Amino acid sequence: MNYDLLQSDHWLSLNYSKTFIRAISMSISDPSAAQTPLLDDTIDGCLDYKGRPVRRSSSGCWISASFIIVVEIAERFAYYGISSNLITYLTGPLGESTATAAAQVNAWNGAASLLPLLGAFIADSFLGRYRTIILASLVYILGLGLLALSATLGSISISGGQNADDIALSSSLQFQVILFFSSLYLVAFAQGGHKPCVQAFGADQFDTQDPEECKAKSSFFNWWYFGMCVGTLTTLSILNYIQDNLSWVLGFAIPGIVMAVGLVVFLLGTMTYRYSVKGDEESPIVTVGRVFILAVRNRKTSYSAIAAEEEARGILATESSKQFKFLNKALLAPDGSKEQGEVCSIRDVEEAKAVIRLAPIWATSLIYAIAFAQSSTFFTKQGATMDRSTAMGFEIPAASLQSFISLSVVLFIPIYDRVFVPLARALTGEPAGITLLQRIGSGMVISTISLVIAAVVEMRRLKIAEEYGLLDKPNVMVPMSVWWLVPQYALYGLADVFTMVGLQEFFYDQMPNELRSVGLALYLSIFGVGSFLSSFLISAIENLTSGDGRDSWFANNLNRAHLDYFFWLLAVLSAVGLTLYVCCTKYYIYARWGRTF
Repeated sequence: MNYDLLQSDHWLSLNYSKTFIRAISMSISDPSAAQTPLLDDTIDGCLDYKGRPVRRSSSGCWISASFIIVVEIAERFAYYGISSNLITYLTGPLGESTATAAAQVNAWNGAASLLPLLGAFIADSFLGRYRTIILASLVYILGLGLLALSATLGSISISGGQNADDIALSSSLQFQVILFFSSLYLVAFAQGGHKPCVQAFGADQFDTQDPEECKAKSSFFNWWYFGMCVGTLTTLSILNYIQDNLSWVLGFAIPGIVMAVGLVVFLLGTMTYRYSVKGDEESPIVTVGRVFILAVRNRKTSYSAIAAEEEARGILATESSKQFKFLNKALLAPDGSKEQGEVCSIRDVEEAKAVIRLAPIWATSLIYAIAFAQSSTFFTKQGATMDRSTAMGFEIPAASLQSFISLSVVLFIPIYDRVFVPLARALTGEPAGITLLQRIGSGMVISTISLVIAAVVEMRRLKIAEEYGLLDKPNVMVPMSVWWLVPQYALYGLADVFTMVGLQEFFYDQMPNELRSVGLALYLSIFGVGSFLSSFLISAIENLTSGDGRDSWFANNLNRAHLDYFFWLLAVLSAVGLTLYVCCTKYYIYARWGRTF
């Protein structure tokens, strides 16, 4: 059954007024009642694990969120245990070229970030978030197990001087490659179901109708990302060393074990979770789709007829109703009838508008995603050529340099949540300190600065390689400390605190409750499409710059390559993307789904 937005808000106001009056009455008639939880502290729209009305005092909030954050830590440990060092495995045991490996890493990351759209649809329309998380976790563990199995089949050996693309693989080696990539994409498929549902399920543990829980939900996204980076930092610190120096089999098996432990922890919190009620209504995606279909069918309807319908329904003119006004035509049926199911409600139209408002923000965030994709590919290859030894004689694995991104996040998020937000809140009056769009844009600025630094550092590395006569000696270490790369990694982490976390909360917050898994999937799809665009850009530049015997920007000999040109190009694109983003934010109208502030 559909309700108009105004009717829904009116109902919620009456409901909370009644609850408040009951609480006052109880405290007056029985002073001891003020010291005990309300008997009627149930949360509308949520049930417990047995299908009973769930009580606020004994469910949800940080207790439930803690279990969910733990499983996210395990999932990030597993995912980055593969992705962070994947380019090393592809260019090493599988013998691929740098450009080919980078393109394949980006393609896999792109698939892993786009598949959440499918996972979110299944969760929101059929299985629910809790069941989807369990099923996806089981598939995840299976994929990781098969990945470890593929590594036991041996590595592809390449004789010196031969090109990997020209080697005829034996049937057994071909089977190894097929099993490896099949397992790899099985993990991507599982991550597609796991990622949007876990985060949305965690945010569901906070009631947006309660002012305190609503503020806690904003902090949840900060600490959620903090937990993600703890998992990432752990895998980069430990697992990359195991993969590079001990065994790839062990390096792929450990993530599977950690993922299994994470699933057990998630199941332990079952009795504390709040489960959103899923009624018999049709899929919210279908409902939103109907708005667009009816609006197109009614494209010839005059706006005067729409204005008359709005007046008849008592709809007040607002900025939201004036924006994308063509969708208001869905309020009328094509034949003029008003039979149930033939027309859309005001809430249906507002939900459709909320989705379409996200499109410009989604599109202008793609450049940030392209830049983000380089931290696990060319940044890693860049560090592999530099002096990575420490005072204790230990050599840092190149992929472990990504730990500085996570370390930056882990150090800054507590400062952001406990220092920056309260100070900014006092100045701006915003519950989160600054608006979500301001937070996202701030990270884009920092990301652009990071790319400029990366380009300058690469120019310095190439100059030192030339001074020492190493241009044609790619296997000789360039006498330049790898610590020169720390600033660009650290700034990437700082940019993530603003943009990555901001995008997560924005795409969750600005979607209707029934579509919040889809909202988080849309956020993830930014990085999926960004990875594919990065792959396409790398392939295009490789073809354009490698002709006539020239070394391309991504030559296997990085001393003859020009990663600095690529980083400068990305910095310019980032500046253009930031400009377009700022223009789009000026016309954005925030949706307030059930908020009390």
